[in-house]
This record gives sequence, C-alpha cells and structure tokens, in this order.
Amino acid sequence: MRDRINTALRRIPAWVIYVMAPLPVVWLVWQGFIGGLGVEPIRALEHELGEIGLQLLLAGLCVTPLRRYLGLNLLKFRRALGLVAFFYITLHLLVWLVLDVQIPAQIWADIVKRPYITVGMLAFVLMVPLALTSNNASVRRLGARWRRLHWLTYPVAVLGALHFVLLAKGFQIEPLIYLTLALLLVALRGRGLWPWPVKPRGRAQAS
Repeated sequence: MRDRINTALRRIPAWVIYVMAPLPVVWLVWQGFIGGLGVEPIRALEHELGEIGLQLLLAGLCVTPLRRYLGLNLLKFRRALGLVAFFYITLHLLVWLVLDVQIPAQIWADIVKRPYITVGMLAFVLMVPLALTSNNASVRRLGARWRRLHWLTYPVAVLGALHFVLLAKGFQIEPLIYLTLALLLVALRGRGLWPWPVKPRGRAQAS
C-alpha cells in the first residue's frame, strides 16, 4: 500500500500546489462580496488566510516525520508547501495592515503593545529569509549554512501557533490543537533539530 501511494505521488508534479494555491483566496474574496464571511468580513478574511497559512506550514513540517515513520515520500512538495504558506501569511498580514488597521501609527503601537501581534510579526520576520532562500541557487550558494538557516522553520511554526492561541478570546480548543501539533513536530525531530554540531566536553574534548 505504501509503495502504491509513493508511486502515485511521484506522478504528481510539485507545481500543482502552486497552481491550486490561489483558489481558496478567490473563494474567500467571493464570499466576502456576497456576504458569506459574516458581519465582520475583513476580520473573517484575515483569520481564514492566517489559519490556512499555519496549516500549510505545519503540513510542510509533517513531511519528514511521514517519511521517517510511515515511509511516505512527500519531500518534493515540501518547498512548495513552505512558499505557499508564506504567500498566505503575507496576505494575512496585508489584510491586517491595509484593510483592518489602516493607520500607520496604530500599526506600530499594536506591534509593541499587543503580545499576539508581537509574536505574529516575529514569526513573519523569521519567515522572510526562508522564503527568499527557497531556491536551488541559494542551496548551492549557502551550502551547509542553508540547513542551519532553515532550522528557523520550527520556531516559526511554534510562534505562529502561539500567535493563534494568544489571539483567541477565552478558552478555545482549536488554537491549542495547532500549538500541540507544532510542539509535537518539533519534539519528533529530537536531537536532530539543533542546526550546529555539538562540541565534545570533558575528557573527550581534551583527547
């Protein structure tokens, strides 16, 4: 069964993800025009875009555990998932900046005073170098440093889920599920998560 799934996955090109990426955006915008996003369409659009971005980010982090523990090879889709996640989170940020807050001075005040916005902005800032280096030229140019840089994917996922938890009003299960999943994916990496080699200590170091 696993071999059949992997064979089928090999036949699907990674560009399919890029082609399908804008479809939910078109649907959400259309729902906003026809009143399908409720009484606060801008907030609803902002929330939906952010949640899809978080889902895609976590999906990208699932690629390695699925390969390691279940033998499912989704490796060729990981870069596309990460870039599309960045696309949605960028749209999420733009909706907040342009349609929600609108006032430049208020934007900075919110970033400084509201913890959930501070955490969300930190996650976005960390994502920028990941998106800019998600290409073959950067992999060749950076060499081993590329893996160290892309270690940031893990704190980004945790910060994104924490942003969702802090944003939620009252006790809500859904944001906690995202945070738990992000922490679980980090835990599954174990010792392999640390991007720099650990130097031996004590007598081992002296020898």
